Amino acid sequence: MEPQDLPDFPEVDRGFICASFNQDTTQKSRHHQSGSERSSLSVGTKTGYRLFSVTAVDKLDCIHEGVECPDVYIVERLFSSSLVVVVSLSMPRRMNVYHFKKGTEICNYSYSNNILSVRLNRQRLVVCLEESIYIHNIKDMKLLKTLLNTPTNLSGLCALSVNHGNSYLAYPGSATIGEITIYDANNLSTVTLIQAHDSPLAALTFNTSGTKLASASEKGTVIRVFSIPEGQRLFEFRRGMKRYVSISSLSFSADAQFLCASSNTETVHIFKLEQHSPSQEEESPTWSAYVGKMFTAASTYLPAQVSDMMHQDRAFATVRLNMFGLKNICALAMIQKLPRLLVASSDGFLYVYNVDPQDGGECVLVQKHRLFDSSEEQVEENEEPTQDVSPQPAGQSYAATVALPSTPPSSTTLMGYSEDGGALKGEVIPEHEFAESPICLDDENEFPPVGNQSN
Repeated sequence: MEPQDLPDFPEVDRGFICASFNQDTTQKSRHHQSGSERSSLSVGTKTGYRLFSVTAVDKLDCIHEGVECPDVYIVERLFSSSLVVVVSLSMPRRMNVYHFKKGTEICNYSYSNNILSVRLNRQRLVVCLEESIYIHNIKDMKLLKTLLNTPTNLSGLCALSVNHGNSYLAYPGSATIGEITIYDANNLSTVTLIQAHDSPLAALTFNTSGTKLASASEKGTVIRVFSIPEGQRLFEFRRGMKRYVSISSLSFSADAQFLCASSNTETVHIFKLEQHSPSQEEESPTWSAYVGKMFTAASTYLPAQVSDMMHQDRAFATVRLNMFGLKNICALAMIQKLPRLLVASSDGFLYVYNVDPQDGGECVLVQKHRLFDSSEEQVEENEEPTQDVSPQPAGQSYAATVALPSTPPSSTTLMGYSEDGGALKGEVIPEHEFAESPICLDDENEFPPVGNQSN
């Protein structure tokens, strides 16, 4: 099948299927005082997947190209380690875990339905299906918990804290309203439910420490930030009132002072998370502060909906993309000691923008990197799709739209099991479900052993 046949990817580069930034992109590095200098981008392609290192504005290095399987629609790298998780269109129910530096497969797992998303930190690996979630111990890939009969989640929307100390997992608690379930993936228990939006959820992301969670609904007009684990609303940002949009990604900066949001429009918004101090306004009164107080007083006499609008914060900085309607993901990263906005787009390019952390405003494009050689973008016009896929509603995610019926896995599989050890009919888990030894990578600094931490 061809990516351009799908409503989520109009006029895309025909080699590009998916993209994701690693966890180092939004995390303060322990090895560099300047912040994260180990940002990397993973891209799924028709021929496999590619891993890029983003260490300088004018430099994009392809550090690995995997060709183990074609048509990769999920590729997730664990920080800057050699571990990469891959799911292919040819076998959408099977997750392959590779050690890409050695060129070896660590393990593979098959599930009862198509895999829609995968999330991982140094403690847990989470696999999300349409109506179930699987939580693995990443050190030995043992299946620790199966959350069955979760609300229908066509896009596989979920977020996992990169802080393995808490390993909070967020996923939709309802298919009809914007309810968020916060789950402790370390202690394997539900923490809280957050009533975030009136409409179903479209995007979720944690900050680096796992103490804040940002969310957006399918309407895409309001983005909210909550404290974790309490679920208290901290911030509310309005990205626009004129039209509904499809939020494609949310990402905090490493220090959690900024939050960026990209959508299917030409604008990326960057919001600043700051509390306005009343004492400062009193010390240096201005006309805008005076008018603001008048509006605040007047809002007590207005309907709640209007009152809420007056308290919305606008974008601190913006980026105007030279595209409209293309799927993209964004991330705020420190590169060469300065804050940058990274935008990976389905047009096959990575865009790098400068961000002014003091004054905000319009961000400046400083570099544009091609993710594919120009020759790879040329595909024979008479090339026929390898699979016949019927049209899908535009509201579904790319992963849900392209997921195909599974080919029987080559490895022998066993019936799955529940947490109490009982077999579950219809659940498929491979025979090597319990690895006999921990997963070991070359560089002990890049990956666990995490240590004997209690769950």
